[in-house]
Amino acid sequence: MLREKLTSFGKKLIRRRMVDLSSETHFARCLSTLDLVSLGVGSTLGAGVYVLAGEVAKEVAGPAIIICFLVAAFSSVLAGLCYAEFGARVPKAGSAYLYSYVTVGEIWAFIAGWNLVLSYVIGTRPGSTRGAPSSTVLEAWGASGGSVWCCGGRVWGGINRKVGAQVRVAGASLPWAQTNAQTCHRSGTASVARAWSGAFDNIIGNHISAFFANKTSMHLPGVLAEQPDFFAVILILLLTVLLAFGVSESALVNKIFTAVNLLVLSFVIIAGFILGDIKNWQLSEENCVNCSQPDLPDDMKKAFGNGGFFPFGLEGVLTGAATCFYAFVGFDCIATTGEEAKNPQRSIPIGIIVSLLICFVAYCGVSASLTLMVPYFHLNKNSPLPEAFKVVGWEPARYAVAVGTLCALSTSLLGSMFPMPRVIHAMAEDGLLFKFLSRIHSGRKTPMVATIVSGIFSAAFALLLDLKDLVDLMSIGTLLAYSLVAMCVLILRYQPRQPNSPKAMEMLELNGNEEERVIMNPTITAASAQHKETWSLAMLFNPPGDTPTVLSGCIVYVCVAVIAALTTVICVVLTLNVAALKDASVGWVLVLVLLLLALLVFTIIIWRQPQSNAQLNFKVPFLPLLPVFSTFINILLMVQLSAGTWVRFAVCMVLGFIIYFTYGIWNSVEGKNAEKACATVEKPLHHPGLDLSPEAAAV
Repeated sequence: MLREKLTSFGKKLIRRRMVDLSSETHFARCLSTLDLVSLGVGSTLGAGVYVLAGEVAKEVAGPAIIICFLVAAFSSVLAGLCYAEFGARVPKAGSAYLYSYVTVGEIWAFIAGWNLVLSYVIGTRPGSTRGAPSSTVLEAWGASGGSVWCCGGRVWGGINRKVGAQVRVAGASLPWAQTNAQTCHRSGTASVARAWSGAFDNIIGNHISAFFANKTSMHLPGVLAEQPDFFAVILILLLTVLLAFGVSESALVNKIFTAVNLLVLSFVIIAGFILGDIKNWQLSEENCVNCSQPDLPDDMKKAFGNGGFFPFGLEGVLTGAATCFYAFVGFDCIATTGEEAKNPQRSIPIGIIVSLLICFVAYCGVSASLTLMVPYFHLNKNSPLPEAFKVVGWEPARYAVAVGTLCALSTSLLGSMFPMPRVIHAMAEDGLLFKFLSRIHSGRKTPMVATIVSGIFSAAFALLLDLKDLVDLMSIGTLLAYSLVAMCVLILRYQPRQPNSPKAMEMLELNGNEEERVIMNPTITAASAQHKETWSLAMLFNPPGDTPTVLSGCIVYVCVAVIAALTTVICVVLTLNVAALKDASVGWVLVLVLLLLALLVFTIIIWRQPQSNAQLNFKVPFLPLLPVFSTFINILLMVQLSAGTWVRFAVCMVLGFIIYFTYGIWNSVEGKNAEKACATVEKPLHHPGLDLSPEAAAV
């Protein structure tokens, strides 16, 4: 009896969602491909482009920062390709939450969705890395009561900057506080709103913070900010009204700000190439500051590198690439537009790939122009562009940089607020969150209730909370989503064709198609189905046919789970035992080699299984290598987060699980559909005319 209850409970956790792939939706289909590209560029390419290049070029990579962005862009494109295929497969709102629900089950979908919601509402994503040559945590707190200065939806900082040191960004002075080294964060709504407030306050001379400094004080270290940020609240509420009013109006505003930002960046790039000198990429070691100032300490001399295009060598390029990886995060917001794009199966893949390409060109262009204008070791890492223009005699250009920075922060804020209610709506519509959050305004065709509720929560966080201790926590949300999507692509490509709606699934149940029932409905056990094929060791490397079957699909499921576990162990070994590996410790090297060989074997097993031949507008190439490599990168960044971050993640997940196990699991729409299907199967019926042709195929 107990065993049956536990089995039934376990099946509830892994039940998967049926997706109706028809074009019917309660949303307004009004977004063009250009709108999606603008949304992706605005969310990804924020004010960080004005700061990050100087930081990484001076202290990590030199002129080779261009190569860093190239490597980082390649790594980010891997995740983007996985999102693009799912956008072509499942053109519905929900992003990684929905993709996980369709593939790996309800509990993983809730984990992904819950973390995405937290990321959008509270803080930044993804976060920093700890104990690695890449980046670690650094938060910047602006003058307006501890506002986070989020650049491009990210928080940037310098190495060895003392608390309270003044930083000039876009011509404005900002106090910074450091907790470790560099960082780059993809910001959520509350953080970006405080960033915008702090930036604007500094530009106008800190009048806002000065006004509230003596009138409000509520500081509680680690919990409450020093003073409430009313300007950030007003900004969030205004954008909440805009998003609730209509998606087309929001898209228009986003396009305007994105266009201004791109114009400013184009000006910076063109001016840099006109004023630059190629000799700044050909500096010898004697030209470097450490050689011209022999009195400097040895550690300071080494900090300037050896000159040339690669002053810090290959290690500097890899370190810089790990830092620059986060600069390309944000494109995933495009995946939430599946029910508002005019042609989602075409527009979503194009929007993701084109937006990443534009961001790559912008980052590389700014990096090249910056290092051409000024020798890399003379760059001002706090305010590189204004100071570079000052060196070449174009000091007024800093005002253009200031305008671009505010526009970039505006698009970052919109990029955080736009997907937030859509993920909440998708979870509520599936019954995993409270049902009232799924209501769609009949006139405006927007998720009105979810937009207002999420806006209110974001405004409250921005008003009251000290967010610096939560920003790394939000890193996990995005990296986990990236990993799940990559694994889901790997799984679905090797599954047999599946029906595309709950109705089709019900028909399968009625007709007793055992093979399809097993793969589509985890509530039906394999023991209850009559398999036409039997498992053998030969099937792992030499399957009998070229069409996916239930057994080949199950083999891929198991292999993907093992690959995820092996990748996690490998990343932990690489992170915690770097010194032993560098010293060529035989024991750890042998362990690492064995783990890598095991990873290779399971990857080959997946490669040998037959793939689905479903026709899609876009497919990830080079399976299974690209999804496996993307998963490795994401998990490597996740395991480098601090122990404190994981503790806070556990606390947040406990809160989420309370909601899920007290409400979601019992109100799940898929659970109710499964109960109805089981009840119907008990009454045998036959539908001889059912059409389950390929046109009705699902993912």
